[in-house]
Amino acid sequence: QVQLVESGGGLVQPGGSLRLSCVASGGISNFGALAWYRQPLGTNQRDAVATIVSGGRAIYRESVKGRFTISADNAKGTLYLHMNDLNPEDSAVYYCVMWGARDHWGQGTQVTVSS
Repeated sequence: QVQLVESGGGLVQPGGSLRLSCVASGGISNFGALAWYRQPLGTNQRDAVATIVSGGRAIYRESVKGRFTISADNAKGTLYLHMNDLNPEDSAVYYCVMWGARDHWGQGTQVTVSS
């Protein structure tokens, strides 16, 4: 049973930064793609924010390009999302997702951007 545990969310002022982490039980090397999704509070919409696809290429949602960076550390079995220049529209619950034979989701970590 794969378990994904996110951390690093919290309250940050506009223009601030956060780093989200997602640790996968059993490591991440066997997954074909790794991603971060987000779901704004009060909505049912989950959207992809950043994805590492097979071959290591990163794909970003247009609104976060230049501000967010997705990375993975195989040795630590951890996926990261570095978020800079945050704005209130980035407020959401952030989920890490990993695809093997099926998709696996973490429990989410909330990010609130507010002054």
